[in-house]
Amino acid sequence: MNETELRSALAATARQTVSQGLNKGASGNVSVRLGEGFLITPSGLPNDTLQPDQMVVVDMAGRSSGSLKPSSEWRIHRDIYHARPEVDAVVHAHSLHAVSLACLRRDIPAFHYMVAAAGGKDIRCADYVTFGTQALSDAVLVALQDRRACLMANHGLVAVGASLDATLSLAVEVEELCAQYWRATLMGEPVLLNDSEMDEVLESFKHYGQRGDDQHGA
Repeated sequence: MNETELRSALAATARQTVSQGLNKGASGNVSVRLGEGFLITPSGLPNDTLQPDQMVVVDMAGRSSGSLKPSSEWRIHRDIYHARPEVDAVVHAHSLHAVSLACLRRDIPAFHYMVAAAGGKDIRCADYVTFGTQALSDAVLVALQDRRACLMANHGLVAVGASLDATLSLAVEVEELCAQYWRATLMGEPVLLNDSEMDEVLESFKHYGQRGDDQHGA
């Protein structure tokens, strides 16, 4: 897609984070790779009203253009694009159940096979660091190693993918997994799948669906 199309797609995705229950108000942020930089949602504006001309261009040096400031978390997006050439979209959300588990600083273990949709046998929780800092971006990159999603301690979740649609879908899936895990723990300690069982799931996911790693589930 060209820049005009990417602006429209990014604004639509930002609005969907609200309709899908991932964000409220101006919380969270979304970006998409654009050439040698990326487009990102602006700082402090409600996601459900965002329009294409409000998307902010940021280069890999962190320089932005236009009258609006980029999201305060632009460093996370920049560093993910730099470290992960296969990633073309990033969704960061402050969804209810992801935030709840993140405030407990808990990884999500292999309580359900769909945990593998995030790329591994668990979904890690990044260490807590103040929002908008380089140190937070560094912590997120560690938690995302060999993964497509992670929680952020006392903060929220991050999902990455090859497209805006796939990344939004993964963020929704991770929020649902957080809700399921939270509810399961209310009744007891969930029985976890073992390494061998998760290896089978991860192998199956390589061939499942219409677009390989971009779509998972059954």
